[in-house]
Parts: sequence; C-alpha cells; structure tokens
Amino acid sequence: MSTWRDLAQYVREEYEVISEEEDQLRILVNFEQQDEEDERTQVVIVALEILDSKHEWVQIATPLGLADKVDLKAVLTEIGHSSIACGAAIMGDHVVLRHSLPLKDLDIHEFTDPLELLAGTGDQLEEIFWGGDEY
Repeated sequence: MSTWRDLAQYVREEYEVISEEEDQLRILVNFEQQDEEDERTQVVIVALEILDSKHEWVQIATPLGLADKVDLKAVLTEIGHSSIACGAAIMGDHVVLRHSLPLKDLDIHEFTDPLELLAGTGDQLEEIFWGGDEY
C-alpha cells in the first residue's frame, strides 16, 4: 500500500463499509459470539491525514462513548494496562481510541493488525465503561 486510494480500495474489498467520504471510510467490525443474542460490533473510522502538507498517513479510530459520561482517569488507566497499539483522545464529544501509520511503504499487516486490536479493545472498553454497544 503506498497511497490512500490503494488502501481505501483494500478496505472496501475486505470490510463492511457503512459510510464513505472522499478521505474517510467508516467500517463495521463484527465479533463472533457464542450467544447470537449478544452479537457485538464496533464502528471503526479509517481516514486519510496529511502530515506537514506532504506526507500521507492513515488514522484508524473508534469511538467508545461520551467523554462527559465516564471517569476519564479510569479509562486512561485501563488503556495503559490493556493496549499497546493505540492511544486515547477526545474528538468532539467522544472518547476515541486511535492509531496512525504512514502510508508510504505500508505493509498491509501494519494496517490490519492494529485495526483489529483497536476494534477489539474499543469494544471491550465500551462495554466496561459505558455499559453497552452503541458504536
């Protein structure tokens, strides 16, 4: 993968795209569960970011819940203990997990592995701290 266009095409082929803009794809990651009634999903946003007006990066992010509805110190402490491939931020009103990678010379596993880790961690944190599966 060396361009946003290449990565976006890969994402369209491999994931369930639920919305698309020029520089952003929203996908739905499904998790296999033993109980069909407890099916869980996680929305993940894959977006093009331009660093220093010349370097293409991809940002992978997933919303967890509203920032004003949670103990942020507890969430950040848990992320510090349970995640190695993403950081937390507040974007708009939401706490999100996110990870960014340069597109130049990107190996697809450098994208898919963090995406899966981010989605799984996001789903777990959402359940623990927000008590549901809204995103």
